[in-house]
Amino acid sequence: MKKEVLFMSNGHGEDLNASLILRELQKIGPNITITGMPLVGEGNAYGSFNVPLIGQPKSLPSGGIFYMNPLTLLKDVGAGLIGLTLYQIRTLLKHCSRYHLMVAVGDIFPVTMAYITGRPFVAFLVSTSSFYEGKLHLPWLTRWCLRSPRCLAIFTRDAFTAQDLQQQGLKKACFLGYPIMDILTPTGKNLHLNNDIPTIALLPGSRLPEALDNLELLLKVSESLATLEKVQFRVALVQAIKEKDLKRLAETLGWQYQSLGKLIKKQEKNTIKIECYYQAFSDIINDCDLAIGMAGTAVEQVVGLGKPVVQLPGKGPQFTYAFAEAQMRLLGMSVKTIGKSHKNSHIFTEAAQTIQAILQDKDYLENCRKNGEKRVGKPGGSLNIAKAIAQFL
Repeated sequence: MKKEVLFMSNGHGEDLNASLILRELQKIGPNITITGMPLVGEGNAYGSFNVPLIGQPKSLPSGGIFYMNPLTLLKDVGAGLIGLTLYQIRTLLKHCSRYHLMVAVGDIFPVTMAYITGRPFVAFLVSTSSFYEGKLHLPWLTRWCLRSPRCLAIFTRDAFTAQDLQQQGLKKACFLGYPIMDILTPTGKNLHLNNDIPTIALLPGSRLPEALDNLELLLKVSESLATLEKVQFRVALVQAIKEKDLKRLAETLGWQYQSLGKLIKKQEKNTIKIECYYQAFSDIINDCDLAIGMAGTAVEQVVGLGKPVVQLPGKGPQFTYAFAEAQMRLLGMSVKTIGKSHKNSHIFTEAAQTIQAILQDKDYLENCRKNGEKRVGKPGGSLNIAKAIAQFL
C-alpha cells in the first residue's frame, strides 16, 4: 500500500536536515511518496532530490531568524509574512488528509502546523538544544503539541537534549543522530595545499548580501593573521556568490583578484594568497586545522569534525554577536567569539592572536575532538531517523 509523507521545515538548516532524512527514506521505502513544504525560504534543499512542494516557497528578509532581532520581524511583516502564513495554513489544511504522517523539522512553527492537521506526526527539534541554557524551556504551545497522542516521536539534535526532555516527562524524546554530519565526505577536489603549514577555512555563510559582508571581515582577519603565522587560507563559497562579487570586494579592500577565485594582497613583509572554491565545503573543512566561521550549520559541522572555530560578530541579519554567543553556548569550548561588534577594528588583531595560540595548543585541539562528538555526534542520523519514520508508517 502506498504511503504519503509530508515534510515541513522552517529555514535553510532545517530544509537541509529534512532533505537528508527523506533521501534515506526514499531508498528504504520505495512505496513511500514524499512531499515537502518549506515554511521559510525557497526550499532549495528539497529541489536537490526532486521532491514536489506544496505551499508558496518565499524568502523573507530575516531568513526565519527574527528572534535575534525583533526589527527584522517587522521587515518580514512588511514583506508579506502574515499573508504568507495564512496561505500556508489554508494550503496545509486543504491537502493534509492525504498524508499518513507529518514530519515537522524545526521549532514551534512546523510542530504547530503538523499538530493542526489532525494527522499523526513526528517532530525533529533541530532548532533548539538543552545545551543553550542547561535545560530546555519549550514554549507552552510546542509542549502542548508534543504531548499529543498523535505525536509519535520527538527526535533531538543531541543526546543531552533527549535526556533532558525525558526527565521533563516527554518520554518520546530520543537522539538518533544529527543528519548534517552525513554529508561531509570529501569529494577529492584538489585544494593545492601545502601539508607543512596550517590550513585555515574561511566560512562566510550562505545568505546574500550578508555573506559578502562577512567575507570582508574574514579577509581583514587574514591580513592580521598573515603577519603572525605562516598559514594558508581556503574559502568555501556558495554558488550565489559570483566572480563579479569577488572582484568588487577585492577592489574595495585593496586586494588583487586573479582568475579561478584567487585573491592576493602584498603587504610590507609578505604576500597573502587566498583561494576560493565552489562545491568544496566538505574538502575544505576536512582538511582545515581551524575555521574562521560566520555561519550556522557550517560551524556546527566543523565542530562535529572535532575542529576549533573562531567567530566574528557581523552586521547581520543572521550572524550578529547574539547569534555567535548562542553558538558558543550550543557548541561549547570548540568555539570562541572575538569581540562584540564588527565596528571594533581591534577584533582583527585579537582574532589573529587567538588563532595563533589555538594552533599551538595541543591539549585544546585534542579537547575539541572530544567535544565535537559530545555536542554534535557521529554520522548516521539521516538513516536512523528515516528507519524510525518507516516503522511508524
